[in-house]
Amino acid sequence: MRHPSLSSGNVAPGSQENHVALKVTAIVVAVFLIYSSSLHGAWIGDDFWYLPNNALLHDPNRLWKAWFVPGSWVEFYPIQETVQWFQWQLWQTHTLGYHLTNVLLHLLSSLLVWRLLAKFGLRFAWLGGLLFAIHPEVVDSVCEIVELKNTLSLPPLLVAMCFYLDYEETKSRRAWLWALASFLVSMLCKITAAPFPVVILLYVWWKRGRIGWSDLKATVPFFVVSLALGLMTTWAGEIYAAHTEHGPVDLHSLDNGPLYHLALVGQIASFYLARAFWPIDPMPIYPLWTVDPSRLLQFLPWFAFAVAFAWLWTKRHTWGRHALLGFGFFFICLGPFLGFNYISYMYATWTLDHMLYIPLVGLLGLIVAALGDLDTKLPAPSRLGARGLLIVVLSLMTFQSSYYASQFLGEESLARYNLLFNPYQAGLHNNLGSALATRGDDADGIEQFQIALQIDPHFTRARYNLASAYDAVGDASEAIAAYRQVLAEDSTYHKIHVKLGDVYLHASRLPEAVEEYRQAILLHDDTVLLHINFGTALFLQNKTDEGIQQFRLAAAMDPGDALAEYNLAKALCLTGHPDEGIAHYRQAIKLKSDYVEAYNNLAIALFKQGHPSEAVDLLRRALAIDPGFDEAGNNLKFIEQMNTANSAALAVPPK
Repeated sequence: MRHPSLSSGNVAPGSQENHVALKVTAIVVAVFLIYSSSLHGAWIGDDFWYLPNNALLHDPNRLWKAWFVPGSWVEFYPIQETVQWFQWQLWQTHTLGYHLTNVLLHLLSSLLVWRLLAKFGLRFAWLGGLLFAIHPEVVDSVCEIVELKNTLSLPPLLVAMCFYLDYEETKSRRAWLWALASFLVSMLCKITAAPFPVVILLYVWWKRGRIGWSDLKATVPFFVVSLALGLMTTWAGEIYAAHTEHGPVDLHSLDNGPLYHLALVGQIASFYLARAFWPIDPMPIYPLWTVDPSRLLQFLPWFAFAVAFAWLWTKRHTWGRHALLGFGFFFICLGPFLGFNYISYMYATWTLDHMLYIPLVGLLGLIVAALGDLDTKLPAPSRLGARGLLIVVLSLMTFQSSYYASQFLGEESLARYNLLFNPYQAGLHNNLGSALATRGDDADGIEQFQIALQIDPHFTRARYNLASAYDAVGDASEAIAAYRQVLAEDSTYHKIHVKLGDVYLHASRLPEAVEEYRQAILLHDDTVLLHINFGTALFLQNKTDEGIQQFRLAAAMDPGDALAEYNLAKALCLTGHPDEGIAHYRQAIKLKSDYVEAYNNLAIALFKQGHPSEAVDLLRRALAIDPGFDEAGNNLKFIEQMNTANSAALAVPPK
């Protein structure tokens, strides 16, 4: 049995294929017109965490862990992690390749949306692909490198949808298997595809008006994949959190009662629905509104949804059936992000645009069906005007998306753009402050962190960043006070002890530095740099044996760390163990061939051991690397003068 048509204006298949190349070109041009300005954008937000600062990318067992060690990363998305690893091998810190990958995947999804809608017999199916390509609500999914998981998961999900439609038409086991395999691939990229089995059942109801046992049997493997990988990702996240250092987290209370969540769900659902149809001034972080279940108006969205559903249900035998399919797809796919449970980003905003990336497809299908139906019913003069209006709307959407994409050049430009619409969002001021501090503008960064704390005095992350900025400008007293307050707010955040130790060390307050480092080690913060700085503080207190022990621990923790070898070598030479110290200086140079300080200190040690020629050679090599290294230049002059004086003394004949 053929499924019902979404459009009363179907045309012959042959005419649908006319100008295919022109339509593809239009979508391609639109995508690159929008995203060309963002292709050279810098790392933003979580991009740093997932790529340049992700130690797991440098792990030789990275791919094995991605597939077979849940908890090695915060999510279990092995295909996404594998693609990301290959990206890193190709481009390292050059962002162009990452951005281009997202753009090309988005382009592929746009074409697949066209293909999916064409399977419903829609006259303007290609327009659905174009609308998806240019919609402002998809921009942050494409422009944020970290959202590879979004752009990577949608193409196989759309393929799974296409194959399942084929299966419903032909009952071909091959089509069913391809649908299941494609869905599995999508889930291994990101679990936002999890509601797909429910979407299948909705489609079956739309097609036949009922759901039979055979339909349920056909979806069982899809539900198994959805549930298994959903639980796997949750489990992996819990393992990762249990074994990973964490920073200050600012979250709302998780126990606000069922009425609170009920009101929140309705409000989030209506917000996303409005954004889909009215995508004006999109932003990364929308204002966080107040949820108050004691006010009846807070439940107004639920009343509106109930009335709309009841009305559509009465029309379910005609056009209402199509509306229920489109809206049903939208809300089913959006379900996990509607506020039934808090998600990590909800400390800053209830909604994020990239949550619309998949759900939007359902509404676009509905819009395209309505446009096709309208086009057949309007008289010729009105039809021409309607098409002109549509062109204007498409042009405005393209302009809006292009302008928004151009803001993703860096954290600073994006934060300044977002603050135009959301000036009282503490997180945005914190982001702007971090961007300013990163480029060396600590004074302006401090101002932004202070504004963030004025808006939200309990914003621990902003206070931590404020302390770091004070430390960067050398204001030890303010840095210590801010770090102490962070520690009071989150006593488990042991990195604060390291930071305090570093500030005390730079301020030559050695007893306090030693105490903070001891506290950090008690809390298992065993990093190489911690042991190096701890050893330095002990050494400066004349606790040389303890200091050397810390330097040895640092060198043993990471045999590839040149700084650890250098500090151990320096300590050994200063305490009368030059031979061992020289060996560690040589190892530091082997690990870091341009380590001019190690060349200089090794030269001094060798000169004292009676090897002036090798010392001169080492100092010359240091100056070849850094001609402005004055200490090496002065040492070279001294040794050459000593060699000249010794040669002159030898030239005087004995009496």
